[in-house]
Amino acid sequence: MLEMLRREGRVAFSKNAQPVWFRVTKWTVFLIGFGFLWHARRAQFWSWLAGATLAGVILHGVWRWQTHGWTRPWGGWNDVEAARK
Repeated sequence: MLEMLRREGRVAFSKNAQPVWFRVTKWTVFLIGFGFLWHARRAQFWSWLAGATLAGVILHGVWRWQTHGWTRPWGGWNDVEAARK
């Protein structure tokens, strides 16, 4: 279990997986979107948060399945060495 978490961390923080500008843009959009939901639609905030979490877990599972546990490149991700370290 610990080895799996280490591999996930190496892939998630790999310098070759996503450029820095993309990560900053992605997190900015997430935070602005959740800020809007919190202030404008507080009653629906937890439903949106649960839905986004579920969608992220499903997408992550599909990606791991297609990359065979980060050992093969697929869909634009090609930093296989990050998973092997």
